Amino acid sequence: MQPVPAVANPTVPGGVAAAASATLVRAYLRGLQSRITTAIAQIDGSPFKADAWSKAPGEVLQGDGITQILEGGRVFERAGCGFSQVRGPHLPTSATQTRPELSGAPFEAMGVSLVFHPRNPYVPTVHMNVRMISATAASGAPSCWFGGGMDLTPYYGFEDDAVHFHHTCQAALEAFGIDKYPKYKAWCDQYFYLKHRQEPRGIGGIFFDDFAEGGFDRGFALIQSVGDAFLAAYLPIVERRKNQEFGQRQRDFQLYRRGRYVEFNLVWDRGTHFGLQSGGRTESILMSMPPLASWAYQQEPQVGSPEADLTTRFLIGKDWV
Repeated sequence: MQPVPAVANPTVPGGVAAAASATLVRAYLRGLQSRITTAIAQIDGSPFKADAWSKAPGEVLQGDGITQILEGGRVFERAGCGFSQVRGPHLPTSATQTRPELSGAPFEAMGVSLVFHPRNPYVPTVHMNVRMISATAASGAPSCWFGGGMDLTPYYGFEDDAVHFHHTCQAALEAFGIDKYPKYKAWCDQYFYLKHRQEPRGIGGIFFDDFAEGGFDRGFALIQSVGDAFLAAYLPIVERRKNQEFGQRQRDFQLYRRGRYVEFNLVWDRGTHFGLQSGGRTESILMSMPPLASWAYQQEPQVGSPEADLTTRFLIGKDWV
């Protein structure tokens, strides 16, 4: 983890301190996006398309970002990694569930979010996000908080993959207290859960939100540690599985399980809701969608099959470390 440069009065997201803090976070996030997309492009053999955007003058939401997308690759059917920094007059309701005093407050948000959908069904889909949000209440009191995490969604379960991913997540949180991994692991299991299906989306990882303890320095250090751990958590799994042979049966099951991913992102995901409610860029917000997915009525995997193994041994909120 890189050391965090000192800033004046870092706990207050207002005035000169706010500008310095935002500059530090933006520089880190842009660098993180570049490091991740460079590594993924090298594995795939295909470049990312960089789509820089900005909100037009006069729009309610102001800001800019870069969406980087790889589609139709050798390893990744679709891989999207986006950076955004936006400002708006009213904080969306999806961001004030635990902060009602900030309902309707002006805000600034920036972050990096990614979802990678592999071509091979034996390589899991992965999601990672790190972000900072600042807002000022009607009383004039400023607030600044951080959030993020990463989670893994396999189509076929491998215990060594699950253990590796969770061990890496645990290591990323060690410097912030022994309570953080079990807390954020449980939070991830609870958050990435399809309530209408009564099933987890994947094998989880870590998830945290509204992190403000210790002020700017500690919050910024936390998202750096999580962001920096992503490639170490995911790339060894990709390398192990990307050349594993598969057939139409595995491909069909992958598309079927991708349908669950779509359902979660559209129905339950607060990040998707935040982007759409705040007037964000729809194309960038929905880059997390897979290029292909399918649904089947009451489809049940054959008892004892590898497909059934996914739900009976992996999608159960298990402790992997």
